[in-house]
Amino acid sequence: MTRTGSKGPLVIVGASYAGLQLASSARELGFEEDILIVGDEPHPPYQRPPLSKGLLTGKATVDQLWLRSPEFYAHKRIELCLGRRVTALDPAARRLTLDDGSVLEHGWLALTTGARARALTLPGAELDGVLPLRTLDDALRVAEAAASARSVCVIGGGFIGLEVAAALRARGAEVSVIETQPRLLARSMPPLMSAFVENAHRQRGVQVLTGRGVRGLVGANGRVAAVELADGQRIDCELVVLGIGVWPNSELARDAGLAVDNGIVTDPLGRTSAERVLAAGDVAAVACAPGAPRVRHESIQAATDGARAAASLLVDQPRPNTAVPWFWSDQFELKYQMAGVAQADDEAVVRGEPDSGRFSVFYLRDGAIAATHSVNRPGEHLLSRQLIAAGARLAPETLADPDSDLKAALAALAAPADA
Repeated sequence: MTRTGSKGPLVIVGASYAGLQLASSARELGFEEDILIVGDEPHPPYQRPPLSKGLLTGKATVDQLWLRSPEFYAHKRIELCLGRRVTALDPAARRLTLDDGSVLEHGWLALTTGARARALTLPGAELDGVLPLRTLDDALRVAEAAASARSVCVIGGGFIGLEVAAALRARGAEVSVIETQPRLLARSMPPLMSAFVENAHRQRGVQVLTGRGVRGLVGANGRVAAVELADGQRIDCELVVLGIGVWPNSELARDAGLAVDNGIVTDPLGRTSAERVLAAGDVAAVACAPGAPRVRHESIQAATDGARAAASLLVDQPRPNTAVPWFWSDQFELKYQMAGVAQADDEAVVRGEPDSGRFSVFYLRDGAIAATHSVNRPGEHLLSRQLIAAGARLAPETLADPDSDLKAALAALAAPADA
């Protein structure tokens, strides 16, 4: 139950994965005060992964995207205020202002405002047929445009861009991916995995152009007709999809005086620099340990775990988020699953044969398993998360041997020393 000093509604700004998880976890833990989720989109919280995958291929429909039914919100006494934008926060007075001028008071405030797509600031960016992909409405516009587009350029070789490329190529479009970095996923994966991903796209008919800057977009009758590269080459296309990264929606927090550093600064419990103000999800920049760098983990798992940790504060049962970060990406028939955060100087150990399309890479740091990347090996991915959490130290030759029993190795780590 909530303590006397915590009386007052919980207002959550952001109808996102993290926002809904925080609200539902608060109820599960016994928080009894009113809960209101304010979202600037007209839609209730929805699944985001299908936006760049199933929704574009037609394997998922809008009706399948809603995270919860209307009955759930009614049963949990979670009120939704949709299509409304928060324009100002006043943490000291515990109130916030909406775009219609109304003012809401709160006991606790949670910011789960997520991130927005970076805008392209090049000539031609305003042409019809140049579309970002971040929200449900974005995805619906891309799907509609892709239905008649025979050629597509995807600007950005990160996960979103590559998922879109795979989905639209599966629909039969000619697809080109343009990435300014010298390799795909340069900020997310070491060179070994980047090379595998790039080769996988090339083998399936995607034109991949790395290390190529974009000068601008060329139009005809107000609609995009080509992408012009920095070296003058033109790539003809009928649709351009932007996957050039995101910006955290932290302006509200910054303007209210909260600490912001590439996101809203929080601890592992979601506490911000303002009393009774929490943050979770893509907007939260978390230092997982004293002295550790702050990181924004843009994933459903991070949003879920961070929101649960923040909810625990509402009932005086603090449970910091200590989960190993993990993430996945579906591209063609390949499922990439990542756990931990690999660093450039980690020792990489390959388990399985990459040419088979089923393998894992273990990254060792000071002898311990620090991260893994798995391709179509879901069992090894699940085990690897537990091995990372346990600080497991397994010999490289053991990890590299596909016949070695990782489950037995994990059990041995968990067994009492005198067993």
